[in-house]
Amino acid sequence: MTEPPAWAHEKPHIAAPDPAWAARGAALCARVASLLTPWLVDGVVHVGSTSVPGLAAKPVVDVMASVRDVDEVVTSAGAALSADGWSYVPPSLDVGAPYRRFFVLPDSTAEHRLAHLHVLPANHPRWHAQLTFRDALRADPSLAAQYADLKRRLATSETDRER
Repeated sequence: MTEPPAWAHEKPHIAAPDPAWAARGAALCARVASLLTPWLVDGVVHVGSTSVPGLAAKPVVDVMASVRDVDEVVTSAGAALSADGWSYVPPSLDVGAPYRRFFVLPDSTAEHRLAHLHVLPANHPRWHAQLTFRDALRADPSLAAQYADLKRRLATSETDRER
């Protein structure tokens, strides 16, 4: 059995808002869309805290792809995603999210996560929930500030970054 990569055990930390996250998110969406075009239904979108301007966040850009069949993407596009630097996290290790297929884009040292790719089935409730949550944070600075405070508190007390 091989050891998990260093990024799998990276302690979460919250970074100050970075205006560059929006451009990184857009670039990653375009990059992933070019790799997954044959399987896409609703495209690829930037979600998570880095998609909310002015919000403190773990400095990991989350993008989400809506596809016809998540397992077909792994089978048919997995090699292309791997060649592009994405590491596949099998469902057995992606505890609590059996509906998606998950990829991590590590940095060149393989110690830190740069991005996450959440591959979801088209029209899955999680797709809509992620967009609704992102849009609520974008629309309400007070809610976003409360969420940032919660993230900071959790980052100091939690060791499981998937929570």
